[in-house]
Amino acid sequence: MASTSSSDAPSNDTPDLFRSESEALEKARAIYANVDADAQQSRVALAELIRHFERLMRETRRLIGRSDRAEREMHALTQQLQYRATHDALTDVLNRSAVIERTIKALRTDRAVMILLDIDDFKKVNDEFGHPVGDAVILGIVDCLRLIVGERGVIGRVGGEEFTVLLPGHDLADALKLAEKMRAAIGSHVFAAPVNRRITASFGVSANAIWTDFDTAYGLADAALYKAKRGGRNRVEYSDPQLTSPVIQTGD
Repeated sequence: MASTSSSDAPSNDTPDLFRSESEALEKARAIYANVDADAQQSRVALAELIRHFERLMRETRRLIGRSDRAEREMHALTQQLQYRATHDALTDVLNRSAVIERTIKALRTDRAVMILLDIDDFKKVNDEFGHPVGDAVILGIVDCLRLIVGERGVIGRVGGEEFTVLLPGHDLADALKLAEKMRAAIGSHVFAAPVNRRITASFGVSANAIWTDFDTAYGLADAALYKAKRGGRNRVEYSDPQLTSPVIQTGD
């Protein structure tokens, strides 16, 4: 006959959280089973059961309240983690992975224009004033973009000084007008001290048909941005696979 190991037996060290309630219940059962029990014994047993039942109800409400708070806190924490996973910590715009995901999703249902911009000579700002001032410049650039883009598109940061603006459902002409407004807004923005120079940005724009993949959309915008940099910076250029000659817009 197999013996029962000591590990299978109930542990005497485990506290019984409901010991007093169990004892009161056993007393009540004994009185209920005793046909000779008088009314006073029954009333005492009933009163004791009521007292323990009320305690259990209070504890249950407290535990439910704690569980609800924990669930709300977990939900809030999950939202925070999701937000941090998709947004740039400095600027609160989309990060690179979120830009890729949003672009793929947009191009599955409609055409979209991608604008890629890069702050001109940003390294000089960091070298001369330090990274905190450079961060302040980046935040100023994002403020300019938000002012122009509004609800029409989605802003993302894909590199240190490189940003994207995704415009779902837009045509090239409207996108170029927006890009030019962004370029002008950045060029006229007054940055706080110690920055005492004009900050500009170069823009590359790509018009993309539905089902264009992200690498193609980004690559075309990047090629246009490269042309803008080579052409003297502070300008807008675009790439359109359906056109053979790019249009250059300069805003000085």
